[in-house]
Amino acid sequence: MIRRRHLVHATAAATLAGAFAPLAAWSQKLARTSVVVGFAPGGTTDVVGRRIADKLGATGFADAAIVDNRSGAGGQIACSFVKNAPPDGSALLCTPYSCMVIFPYVYKKLPYDPAADFVPVSIAASTTQAMAVGPMVPPSVKTVTDYLAWVKANPQNTGYGSPAPGSTSHFLGALLGLESGLPLVQVPYRGAAPGIADLIAGQIPVMFTTTGDLLPQLRAGKLRLLATSGRSRSPFAPEVPTFAEQGFGRLLSEEWFGFYAPAHTPPAVVKAANAAVLAAVQDKAVVDALATMGLTAVGSTPEAMAESQRAESERWGPLVKKIGFTADS
Repeated sequence: MIRRRHLVHATAAATLAGAFAPLAAWSQKLARTSVVVGFAPGGTTDVVGRRIADKLGATGFADAAIVDNRSGAGGQIACSFVKNAPPDGSALLCTPYSCMVIFPYVYKKLPYDPAADFVPVSIAASTTQAMAVGPMVPPSVKTVTDYLAWVKANPQNTGYGSPAPGSTSHFLGALLGLESGLPLVQVPYRGAAPGIADLIAGQIPVMFTTTGDLLPQLRAGKLRLLATSGRSRSPFAPEVPTFAEQGFGRLLSEEWFGFYAPAHTPPAVVKAANAAVLAAVQDKAVVDALATMGLTAVGSTPEAMAESQRAESERWGPLVKKIGFTADS
C-alpha cells in the first residue's frame, strides 16, 4: 500500500521539480470545469471538492470552476455522470476512495468500472476513522480492550453506530467484532450527524466514523475517542492511540479523497489537472480549511494514485468477503 508520507514526499518532490510546468504549457485553458461531487453540500467530500474548485481557476486550468453536487446511491450517481462526460477536463470527479475500492465488493452491479472508466488525476486529502464512546459507557473504559471487556459483561450493548451500511466505518466495526470474537452489530445511520447525536444522548454506546466528524463533540467533552485508524496518531487528536498501538493492526484505514477524469482524457489534460490540484493542496487557505474537518491535504501523481487504488482494492476485497456484507444483505 502507498503510505501517506510517501504521497506527501512525492508531492513535494513533484512541486520542487516544477509541478507548474504542465500549467505553464497549458494552451487549452477551459472556460469552465465542473467538480462533480456525489454527496450533499456540507459533507466531507463536498468540502474537499469545493476547496479545490475554489483554486482551480487561479491556477490557470480553467477560467472558472464550479461544484456540481449529484448526490445519491453513495456517490454512484456522480461516478456515472463523470464516466459519460466529455474527456476534455470540463468535468472532474471528486470522490472518496470507497466508491472505487470498496463498492466493487459490496454491489453486485455497479454502473461504472473503477479501473476502465476513469483516469486518476490526484489524491487531494486523507482522513482517518475513529472509535468514539458516549455517556452510556462508563469513564473507566479508556481503551479498546476495556470496551470489549465492557461489552462482554453487558451483551445487550453490542450495537455500534456507523454513518452508512457498506462504509469504511461499518467495516471497521465489523472487523473489530471478528478480531475480538464478539457479535458486534451495526446500527446504520443516514450520515454521521444523527449517529453522533444518538451517541451523546446515550442511545448507542459507540460510533465509528471519520475523525473529523467527531472533533467538535470531542472538544466539547461530550464524547471520548478510544482509537484512531491511521498508521500513526491523528494530528487532530494526538493524545488518542491508534488501533494498531492497542493490538488491532488490521483496523487500519487512511481513506483518501481523489480527483478523476473520464477515461480517454488526453495526457496533457490530466497533467494540467494534476498540477492544478497539487497547487491547490499546498495553498494555506485550503490546508487550513481542510484541517477544520479533520482532513490532511495530500497530493500525488496520477501513477501513485492508481497504485494506491490498486493496493487498497486488494486489501479490502478479502476483508469485505470475510465480513460477508453485500448491498443485498
